[in-house]
Amino acid sequence: MMRVGFGVTALCKGIAGGGSDGIGNYTLEMLNQFGVRDDLSLVPFAFGQAVAGEVLRKLDRAAVMASADNSGITLGRYPLNAAWSAATSLNFFGIDHLNQKVDLIHATDHYVPKCSPVPLVATLMDAIPLSHPHWSRGNHRGLKNALWIRAANWADQIITISEYSKLELAKWTGISPNKISVIPLGVDKRWFREVPAAEFAQVRARYALPERFFISVGTLQPRKNIEGAILAHRSMPLAERQRLPLVIVGRAGWKCEAVLKMIDEDTSSGAVRWLQHVPEADLLAVVKSASALVFASLAEGFGLPVLEAFAAQVPVVTSNTTSLPEVTGDAALTVDPLDIAALSSAMTRVVGDEALANDLKQRGLRRAQAFNWQACAAATVGVYQEVVKR
Repeated sequence: MMRVGFGVTALCKGIAGGGSDGIGNYTLEMLNQFGVRDDLSLVPFAFGQAVAGEVLRKLDRAAVMASADNSGITLGRYPLNAAWSAATSLNFFGIDHLNQKVDLIHATDHYVPKCSPVPLVATLMDAIPLSHPHWSRGNHRGLKNALWIRAANWADQIITISEYSKLELAKWTGISPNKISVIPLGVDKRWFREVPAAEFAQVRARYALPERFFISVGTLQPRKNIEGAILAHRSMPLAERQRLPLVIVGRAGWKCEAVLKMIDEDTSSGAVRWLQHVPEADLLAVVKSASALVFASLAEGFGLPVLEAFAAQVPVVTSNTTSLPEVTGDAALTVDPLDIAALSSAMTRVVGDEALANDLKQRGLRRAQAFNWQACAAATVGVYQEVVKR
């Protein structure tokens, strides 16, 4: 049985904050998959905080953890440790306590420790903080990115989620492409679920959803280009916009003042609705109620909301850039996200052509079925085995 130190920092932060982001959800999905395997023993660890009870409960049905007290391992604050190791080339403080219990460490969430001589695998979703630093939050971004590059190079093998991300990581970190494995994400089974009529009715009433509408899903931040979706929607006649409003799902993020102003301007006419955060229990029914998903992101390491819409059998209009073409295949209408006229035209086409919409639904469903978390977990264990053998 392989003993794996499993990083859960981002997941624990998400639990403490009331909701996980994409990285936290990835970590949780891996926990769920590894929990039914009998060839792994996981030791969860987190930086700067205790391992959350919710994480430990996920391991109750897994192989017995290697840690004697079954409480996971808490390490010191990540930035201080990373700066120390970058300056001295020595290991993180306290990492030996984890090293003694494991055969390999997997940093799932960009919190990559220096832990020699224990083999280290790191999952890095994308290189967007390096390629587009102006989209990233925080002070001292240059220093943080320098530390991030240094930490990435501590890993014996990188896992990333698309060929696009592999090329970008190799370009911006200097890591050999041979040390980067591409393992696509999966689509949770709940996105394929048929929603009963009664549940549909309850959710529609709860959010006052119209009969037909476009939906946009994503945190309000520059990279997600919600502004582009609103501008494309504004290109339609007002009567059409009111008949097919744009419903936006996502929390307010960084540098979102301009898009909040646009939402406010279009709310009074009924052309735009901002639902803010929608709980997981309602999200499937909200998305399935939509006539089309508009996902005009400027850069994605993967683009999971597109696959989730595919699984929910909702037609998709999305970007033809970065990782999105390799994720969508031929199952979506793809356009330049900066070409507002093309984006608006695609939106009009998908809601005005029933045959096209039905064809996209069928193609999308087949496409989504090709991405599952079981395959993601199995490929990840394959990387573990390869690294340990070196």
